[in-house]
Amino acid sequence: MSLNNFIPTIWSARLYQTLKNAHVFANVVNRDYEGEISSYGDSVKINSIGSITVGDYAKNGTINLQQINSAQSTLEITEAKYFNFMVDDIDKAQNNPKVMDGAMQEAGFALADTADSFLAAFQSDAGSTVTHATLDTNPEESYDALADAALALDENNVPREGRFAVVPPFFNKAMVLAGIFETLSGTISAEQEKMNGYVGQLLGFDIWVSNNLETDGGATVGIAGTRKAISYAEQILDMEAYRPENRFADAVKGLHVYGGKVIYPNALVRLVVTAG
Repeated sequence: MSLNNFIPTIWSARLYQTLKNAHVFANVVNRDYEGEISSYGDSVKINSIGSITVGDYAKNGTINLQQINSAQSTLEITEAKYFNFMVDDIDKAQNNPKVMDGAMQEAGFALADTADSFLAAFQSDAGSTVTHATLDTNPEESYDALADAALALDENNVPREGRFAVVPPFFNKAMVLAGIFETLSGTISAEQEKMNGYVGQLLGFDIWVSNNLETDGGATVGIAGTRKAISYAEQILDMEAYRPENRFADAVKGLHVYGGKVIYPNALVRLVVTAG
């Protein structure tokens, strides 16, 4: 790459595609408000609708008119992360010309990893908690843990559409040892195959594996829920190529901003699991 053929919109699109495929958590949240942010510090108002009352109707009778109750939440863009790397002219001349493209992919992976850690922290806002220990000695507990998470969501009248579970690698190992993968339902689409950490479907959950989950004592806290539970928005705001002072090199820097909020806590479950 050289400054002569650097087109910011094209490179931003490449970076964003890498970012999308490298994400785990950002693939399981609601991103409906993404187009409404343009800079760090922006905020988006999110209206949630209350429940609708159903009444009995009698012929020639009157019906009651219900006023819709709504609650408003604010999604704030609180995070701003940057990257800034260079390729020396000598390295650029001696190596594959796609070196900058590869570096841009690595930038995307790094940004996704940081953003996923941010989203994993929202487990603390979940409305329910399911705890299962000793998955190494009792791998079948992995199935029980997902079943209990599904039960918690069912009891909260959470729709089954768009359910997900993000679990640690040792939970995935337990599912393998228990032979659960033999019962996994659904086929993985071409788009899902590109996504980092996607495993398959079980008990109505799209299951993902992540190393960015938080810990609580000796346990790891996974998250199960539906996409509507967490709202998230991100943008690649700036992408700029330049020649660093005192260097014979091409450099690229970019700015990634994002924010998230739990909108429906009852649609989220803390999945507290322990390996052994």
